[in-house]
Amino acid sequence: QVQLVESGGGLVQAGGSLRLSCAASGRTFSGYAMGWFRQAPGKEREFIAAITGLSFSTYYADSVRGRFTISRDNAKHTVYLQMNSLKPEDTTVYYCAADRVVGRLKTGKALDAWGQGTLVTVSS
Repeated sequence: QVQLVESGGGLVQAGGSLRLSCAASGRTFSGYAMGWFRQAPGKEREFIAAITGLSFSTYYADSVRGRFTISRDNAKHTVYLQMNSLKPEDTTVYYCAADRVVGRLKTGKALDAWGQGTLVTVSS
């Protein structure tokens, strides 16, 4: 089983950048696809980005493609989300997630692990 801890959230002005990190425990990090989701109050959790275990493939939601980049460092057991050109509508809590199946990961349902979330606030 893997446990996840996010960091890197904070307050940034519109047009600025932030990099989120998600540190994973466990010995089989490269065996997991990793992803990022976000959820605003009163809304469903939204898939943002995913990356396969050996970084062969990445996936993005249309709302962030071209602005956000997901990457991972398997030696450090960490996945990153570089967020550029941030907009006020990107304000919400961001969650890291892990699953052995990238197809299931993108659904956000019945995943192997979730982090506790980190708040990103983009001011206008």
